[in-house]
Amino acid sequence: MPLEHHPLHREFPEFKTQLHTLLSSNGHFARLVEEYEELDKRIYEAESGRVAMDEMLLLGLKMQRVSLKDELADFLSSA
Repeated sequence: MPLEHHPLHREFPEFKTQLHTLLSSNGHFARLVEEYEELDKRIYEAESGRVAMDEMLLLGLKMQRVSLKDELADFLSSA
């Protein structure tokens, strides 16, 4: 399976307009997006072998990313 990032615009293509609007108008949403992007970057670096990371820590980061993605999806669907 190829290694890839999980950017929100690709995860939620149906919410492109809402994503742009919330990023510019909602500080809390913008902070959650930053946190999601940072987690995605850390996960990618560990999976690519650029950064050594314990499997349990990596799993924990993936679970955090999923949780954030769910929270962001709630924001987007209610916008």
